[in-house]
Amino acid sequence: MSTTSVSGDAELIAGLPAGFRWGVATSAYQIEGAVAVDGRTPSIWDTYCRVPGAIDNGDTGDVACDHYNRMPADIALIKELGFDTYRFSVAWPRVQPRGKGPANLAGIAFYDRLVDELLAQGIDPWVTLYHWDLPQELEDAGGWPVRDTAYRFADFAMLVFDALSDRVDTWTTLNEPWCSAMLGYAYGAHAPGRREYPAALAAVHHLLLGHGLATLQMREAAPRKIDIGITLNVATAYPASDAEPDVDAARRADGMGRRIYLDPLVHGQYPADVVADLAAEGVVLPVEEGDLELISAPIDVLGVNYYFSQKFTGYAEDGRIVGDDGLPISRTLPLDKPRTAMDWEIVPEGFTDLLVSIARDYPGLPMVITENGSAFDDHPDPTGFVDDTDRVTYFTTHLAAVAAAIQQGADIRGYLAWSLLDNFEWAYGYAKRFGIVRVDYESQTRTPKASALYLKSLAEQHRSQ
Repeated sequence: MSTTSVSGDAELIAGLPAGFRWGVATSAYQIEGAVAVDGRTPSIWDTYCRVPGAIDNGDTGDVACDHYNRMPADIALIKELGFDTYRFSVAWPRVQPRGKGPANLAGIAFYDRLVDELLAQGIDPWVTLYHWDLPQELEDAGGWPVRDTAYRFADFAMLVFDALSDRVDTWTTLNEPWCSAMLGYAYGAHAPGRREYPAALAAVHHLLLGHGLATLQMREAAPRKIDIGITLNVATAYPASDAEPDVDAARRADGMGRRIYLDPLVHGQYPADVVADLAAEGVVLPVEEGDLELISAPIDVLGVNYYFSQKFTGYAEDGRIVGDDGLPISRTLPLDKPRTAMDWEIVPEGFTDLLVSIARDYPGLPMVITENGSAFDDHPDPTGFVDDTDRVTYFTTHLAAVAAAIQQGADIRGYLAWSLLDNFEWAYGYAKRFGIVRVDYESQTRTPKASALYLKSLAEQHRSQ
C-alpha cells in the first residue's frame, strides 16, 4: 500500500453510523464487453461508438474489461477488498434484445450467476436497471423523448425483477437521468448524440415516468420487503456573488440539475420556477394526467452520485445579463480548486452542502452515495501497482464530507466508490481511469491500487468498532 498516510481516519470512521455500507459500483456497458454474445443486440452506445470522432481514439465497449467472461474472478476481488455491497447495472439489450418481447434466457442467466456469486461471497447485490444502454431499436422509434419508451422500460424492469427479486433486496431504476436526457439529447455529447433541446426535456419527463411505472409494478410484485430507489448526479450550485443575476444563475442551475428531478419524485410536482424558465424558452414538459402521481411513488433510498460543484454567474464577460436570444446569461466560473484528469474541480465542501440541502429540502429520504470517485493520470510501477495518493486523498476528503453531512442531520447509509475497475469512460474511451483497480487492457490483468487498499482498511476499521 502507499506509504503516504492521511491523518484523521479514526475521526472519519467515528462519524459514520453503524451498519454503514461499504461498496463499489460499475455499469454494464463500461465493463462487460461481449456485445454480440448470447443474443445481445446493439444499444445506442454500440451505435454511437461507430460515429467517427464521437469517442476518443475510436474506442468502443466491445471488449471493455471482459467482465462477462471474468465475472467470478471480479467478484472474488470485491470480496478480497472487503466490500459488502456491489452496485452493477443490467444491460437492457442483453436481457431483452431489441427492447421488446420476452426475456432472453441466455442473457438473464449471466445476471443470475452474478447474483449467486455475490451472495456466495457474502456481498449484497444492488441492481441498477438502466445505466444508459437503450436498445437501438427503441431509439430508432424515437428514444426517451417518446412516451412509449417509459412503458417499454417498465416492461424490461419487470423481466429483470421477476428473475432476480427472490435474491436481490435493493433496486435502482435509473442512473443519472440528467446525463441520459441532457448529454444524450440536448448537447450531443453522449449516445444517441442528438442536439434537440425540447426533445431532451421530454426525455427528462419520460425517464421519470419510466421510473414511476417500474417502481409501482415492482412494488406490487415484490415477494417481500425490498428497497427501491433512483440515482441522481447532483451538485451544489454556488452564486459568484450576492448580486441578483448571480443568485438567479445559481438558482437556474440548481433547478435544472437537481430540483427538476427531486421535486416531482418527492413532492409530486415540477418546480414552478423551472416550469416558468422553460416556458420562457418555449419548452413545455409533456405531462399527462396521473403522471406526477406515478413519478412520486414513494422510494426507499436516493442514490447520490457526486463528482464536483460549480460557481455560476449571470453576467457575460462584457457585463451583459441578457444574451442575444433574450434569455438570461448563465455561465460558470472557476472555484480555483485542484482538478482531476477530467478537468473537474475537487470540491468536497460542495458535497457536504449538497447532502445537507437534500436532507433539508426532502426530509425523511435516506441516501446512499452510489458513486463518488476521480480520474487521475495513473502511473503503474513495473508490477502494475499504482500508488495513487491523489485518489486516496480524494476519497478521504469526500468521505469526511459525508461524515460532516451526517453530523448535520443527513441520513446517509453507505458509500459506493466509483469505480471498481478502470473501464470504458464513455466519450473519453479508455483515456480516463476512475478505477481503484488498474486494468491492463491488453492482458486484462487486474491490480488493486493504493486507493483500493485504503478503502479496504477504512471498511475494516469501521466494522471493528
